[in-house]
Amino acid sequence: MAFPQSFMDELTARSDIVDVVGSYVQLTRKGSNLFGLCPFHSEKTGSFSVSPDKQIYYCFGCKKGGGVVNFIMDIENLPFPDAVRFLAKRAGMEVPEEEGDREAGRRRQRLLDLNRDAARFYYQLLQQPEGRAVQEYLDKRQIRKSTAVKFGMGASLDAWDVLLTAMTKKGYTKSELLDAGLVVQNKNGGLYDKFRNRLMLPVIDTRGDVVAFGSRVLDKSEPKYMNSSETPVYSKRRVLYGLNLAKKSKRPNIILCEGNLDIVTLHQAGFDNAVASMGTALTVEQTRLLSRFTKELILCYDNDNAGKIATERALQILNGSEFSVKVLQLPRRLVDGEYIKQDADDFIKLQGPDAFERLLNGSENGVEFRMAQIAGKYDLKDDEARIAYCGEVSELLASLPGAVEREIYTGRAAEAAGITAEAMKLEVQRSFKRRIAREKRAELRKDLNPAMALQPKERSLRFENMRSAEAEKGILRLLLTDDTLFSDTIPIPPERFSSPLLSRAYQRLWEVHAAGSRPMISSLGEEFSREEIDCLTAVCQEPVSTQHAQQALTDYIDVINSEADKRTAQDDPLLAAVEKFKNKKRGKQHV
Repeated sequence: MAFPQSFMDELTARSDIVDVVGSYVQLTRKGSNLFGLCPFHSEKTGSFSVSPDKQIYYCFGCKKGGGVVNFIMDIENLPFPDAVRFLAKRAGMEVPEEEGDREAGRRRQRLLDLNRDAARFYYQLLQQPEGRAVQEYLDKRQIRKSTAVKFGMGASLDAWDVLLTAMTKKGYTKSELLDAGLVVQNKNGGLYDKFRNRLMLPVIDTRGDVVAFGSRVLDKSEPKYMNSSETPVYSKRRVLYGLNLAKKSKRPNIILCEGNLDIVTLHQAGFDNAVASMGTALTVEQTRLLSRFTKELILCYDNDNAGKIATERALQILNGSEFSVKVLQLPRRLVDGEYIKQDADDFIKLQGPDAFERLLNGSENGVEFRMAQIAGKYDLKDDEARIAYCGEVSELLASLPGAVEREIYTGRAAEAAGITAEAMKLEVQRSFKRRIAREKRAELRKDLNPAMALQPKERSLRFENMRSAEAEKGILRLLLTDDTLFSDTIPIPPERFSSPLLSRAYQRLWEVHAAGSRPMISSLGEEFSREEIDCLTAVCQEPVSTQHAQQALTDYIDVINSEADKRTAQDDPLLAAVEKFKNKKRGKQHV
């Protein structure tokens, strides 16, 4: 929504970006700015910058940036209006709502209220005789009543419209039930409950809102597990089951598992630091969320092929991050002469919490896991296989950042392959040199094409006329640095700009100035996309001198007008001929 500029000015004045960002990220002052580890991507060296003067943040690694509202949008996964409301509540301010936006906020809150009431309904059914089948299933799974209460577990009945009827009686519409993903529409337009005859597991986010549901069937029918689909209040990429409880754990790390019931069993056994990724592989968004609560992760996926693939993917995402990562590999168990997979739930029930604690303490780090995975692909008694193993494992070892780390694991790889440490070291050194050479070639290509370094990361925002775009960026930097450059009349029409994005930003800054406010990046509201704000924040990060600001502004305007005239000439044959003649004459003068 278009919040009044006066309200936005007061909100940003009360929401100092250092205070807001500092409540999520540990910041250290370096010169005029503050730096920390970026909460939006995994890194070990802080490239996340906060500028108190400009009231902006920018990450030199992932290129995300913006003002205080943009930060809350990203960190809390909120749309622009809700991020404004979030900050207003923090600052103790009342939000001047427009009718349409008040309605949008009301709809979102209605879905959250509906999820909460549905969770209560399922919970109450579990306590009644109708929920006996689910209670018997919990008894069979050895899940205590206190644990079920802690997780807010419930029961859905073996009937078509029990929840539908109950929620409509409470005043919720069928449309709201569809939007929340709690009912399904058949081909004839009729509605029925999505979850039937299942153990219900409400998914609660870190703010305490019920955003979705997981479920488990009671018999052997399919699908065994069923989760809520994506809704306006739920994105599975951004939520971790059990994190609302695990964030309170006194343990120093977080255990990441696959299934919701694994989490329940682990919490019941005393491992209250376990979370699950809602049936998906670990996502970048989930790592951002985890980084707010821990810097040490233990991956504990199932020990089948799918679990190993999920572990490998997670390690790739976490590679080079600030996280310390370990892998807990659950042993397979022998049943009727055959080794079968087991998950954390199986292991706890069969071996007990103490055995799991021992496994946890002996869990290997990510390098050891990946080395074991590579070794498992080859018969290391066969010479050709040993050569192939050395080639593949050397690529892994060459990617390790520390020389000591490389040497330690090089020795272990040599032992596994049955060769001397010196031979393995030479192989790793060759791989390391090849990797450095590849990086240098990539850097050289970048240096030989400096224009690409000046282009926005987002392809759709790239500039067609670099000469004009650089001047346009220069004007924006000057205006954002020295507001005395603003006058009563706009010095150059926005239409003369070559970049639509820079033109819109330029026009918006003049509108903010005309309204009597200080033009800032935070002045650029929801009419700019996330990618556009990132691009404009990057523009602000480039150095600017205000010593001869007025002359610089004039020079930039001359460049923009010159390039705009050329574009106009291309559309007019006569002007094109004149421009061609001028260029030819200039060429003769230089001879």
